[in-house]
Amino acid sequence: MNHRPECSRRQLIKALLGLGVVVVTHSRTAFFVEGSPETKVADTAPLIHAPKEPQQWPSWREGLKEWRDKACGALRYDGRRYQEPAQAWVTSSFSSCFLMLYDQTFFDQRSGRYHVEAFLRTAMEDFGGFDNLILWHAYPRIGADDRNQFDFYRDMPGGLNGLREVVRQCHRLGVRAFIVYKPWDSGTRREATSDVEALAMLVQAIEADGVYLDTMPEAPEHLRAALDGIGPGLVMEGEGVLPLERIHDHHMSWAQYFEDSEAPGILRNKWLERRHMMHQTARWRRDRSPQLHTAWMNGTGMVVWEIVFGSWVGWSARDRSILRRMLPIQRRFAALFSGEGWTPLVQTEAANVYATLWERQEIRMWTLVNRGEQPVSGPLVKVPALVGWHYFDLFAGRAVVPDIQDGTALLQGTLAPRGIGGFVAGTSRSLGPDFPQFLAAQRELHLSEASSVEFPTRPVLVLRQPTADVSPNQDHLSGMARIPSAGFTMRVQLRTRECGFYENEMDHDQLYGNFHKPQWFERAVTVPAYAIDLTPVTNAQYAEFLRMAPYQPRDTENFLKHWVGGKPPDGKEDHPVVYISLEDARAYAQWAGKAIPTEEQWQYAAQGPAALKYPWGEVMEPGRCNGGETGTTTNVTAFPNGRSPFGCYDMCGNVWEWTESERTDGRTRFCMIRGGSYYRAQGSHWYMDGGPQPTDFAAKFLLLWPGLDRCATIGFRCAVSLE
Repeated sequence: MNHRPECSRRQLIKALLGLGVVVVTHSRTAFFVEGSPETKVADTAPLIHAPKEPQQWPSWREGLKEWRDKACGALRYDGRRYQEPAQAWVTSSFSSCFLMLYDQTFFDQRSGRYHVEAFLRTAMEDFGGFDNLILWHAYPRIGADDRNQFDFYRDMPGGLNGLREVVRQCHRLGVRAFIVYKPWDSGTRREATSDVEALAMLVQAIEADGVYLDTMPEAPEHLRAALDGIGPGLVMEGEGVLPLERIHDHHMSWAQYFEDSEAPGILRNKWLERRHMMHQTARWRRDRSPQLHTAWMNGTGMVVWEIVFGSWVGWSARDRSILRRMLPIQRRFAALFSGEGWTPLVQTEAANVYATLWERQEIRMWTLVNRGEQPVSGPLVKVPALVGWHYFDLFAGRAVVPDIQDGTALLQGTLAPRGIGGFVAGTSRSLGPDFPQFLAAQRELHLSEASSVEFPTRPVLVLRQPTADVSPNQDHLSGMARIPSAGFTMRVQLRTRECGFYENEMDHDQLYGNFHKPQWFERAVTVPAYAIDLTPVTNAQYAEFLRMAPYQPRDTENFLKHWVGGKPPDGKEDHPVVYISLEDARAYAQWAGKAIPTEEQWQYAAQGPAALKYPWGEVMEPGRCNGGETGTTTNVTAFPNGRSPFGCYDMCGNVWEWTESERTDGRTRFCMIRGGSYYRAQGSHWYMDGGPQPTDFAAKFLLLWPGLDRCATIGFRCAVSLE
């Protein structure tokens, strides 16, 4: 039987008012619930702040209990969904990996294979392993053409069958997998069914374990019922703050970008439903210790997210070490962290050290954090001395012989700067027969404890800058513009997006305050004399290449998808060829004795010596380029008034063009595409840049494999060195 809340948000507020709870409404989606003068709980924030002074903690805890009782009563909350055996995995799913499917350590383009087992093995070494993967697929690529978010899953290597095998491999290794829903994707191709039906079919097709709700605090109407129709145990997890009245059917939620109090606060939803799993994240912050502290003090999980939509935001050695030693404890004692015996903020014996008590049957555990920047060593917490019980330092992996006086046991240990620690007390029976082996494993992890907080930079390498294999002759130069050598300051603009820039690294300060604004990059450039095609390569020219050369791509998915019966569409012979990957373009260029132009060559040919904003001048003018009026590509010479100073057509609009600018940091490959296209996805700023673009504009285009990289809006032209 599926539990549905028996009151709406408005009814919940009314009920709480009737119970004497103060409710202040700020908007349709925000209200405060105040259970006592010491406790204020905001529906728009994931965390309840704690008072700094220890003498206030007892009344604060009483306020928390009062609030929980009244909120559960107003909701008529029974939590029966959390009692279903199929959902039991949720309470131990602490480590969630936000996996860019473009990650080169997950998918190897050279072999054309997913390396699931190797990826998860490395994750065990680095982070202590993952309990679930969020299979991220579309953004920041979506919007280059009209493919929608579901198409991106279909166009992944191996299609849906390939993804199903990925999920099955995860399951064999004890890892769950989520697909992603993007509610803002409303401006691309529409499915024949509703988004909810499409999601359900996708979950069923690849045997996923749930849906991650991008930008959403809660699932759209009917998604819960659709997932229930597939089978038991499927989970929904939102990015935003989950409303109280939806905790009953959303087993997971994110706690993202919150500011904690000095004394660690309490995650609101976890406090109401102890079996609810929350995952902490602040993706652009290079110091993960605040989120690790919150997870440890609340018995909740973490999001491991090092490739943020193509930007590298790696974890420091210290933070990886903390998580690596924390996760085995959380997984072993998951029942403790999801039970009712939770006492936040108990007294400690050291400055800047805070502790939480967890109790269940014959086990007591104290989780500790050091908020200070200096190590703490010595007495940490004073606990009851119980006859027949034993005490252990869970991080050092050793037994503790406490100093017992007047019925109390003083536990001593060491906490690293911004570190965490923990003690457990119990009987031999309650701790289990394999507890000595567990301690030994923790001791091994302790020996590898790391302290470096240095950001692990990853150099970005340019992969190749090929040149033609033959000396140019008149046949090669026919239909090309000859451009003399030149030195100039190349000024390039990229829109500030989460995929980053050339260097492939971003942080919080780079992004926020500059989101979607242009970022400028300058470099001094010298281009030796070269020639460049007057037009993009056409369908007819590419067809001639295929007739003359024995080219067959290894991966044929979406190769020349728009052709009919192996031939260009009627009437589009002289339109730019599209649905070709960078590799397909290179193959043509090599056959023609040419190369793909570098970014420098492309931009100089487009802007000329005067560095024009558009190929024809300084302002956008109608009739100069294909701006999408016909909804498709146009003949490559259709706009003679839009030619560049060197006579090149279509360097603004019609189709984006590949440039020889492929780069990698070992985790993400990308290149810069130039010129813009006829297509512009409408409705959201999350879409990739579209429409005609200035000569100095570049879009960072993530590369995965040819089947996905081939687009309806990306073509190319060729260049050749004259020196």
